[in-house]
Amino acid sequence: MATTTIQLTSALKHELTAMKIHPRESYQDVLERVLEDLRELDSKTRKELARAEAEIEKGSSVTHRQLGAKMGFV
Repeated sequence: MATTTIQLTSALKHELTAMKIHPRESYQDVLERVLEDLRELDSKTRKELARAEAEIEKGSSVTHRQLGAKMGFV
């Protein structure tokens, strides 16, 4: 595996260090976990958006105004 050097601010390095599961975990592992979480979130978010769009098309959604009226806020 090729390696490279990157520059980080002290604040970012501190944040990455705080994200370590154990003290000997590498920054490589920390960053891989973060990227995997982002990929999963993106996939989950896309699915949720598709579900919401389908609900809107079916007419099974309500506006903020309708919800507020139903809950007695308006």
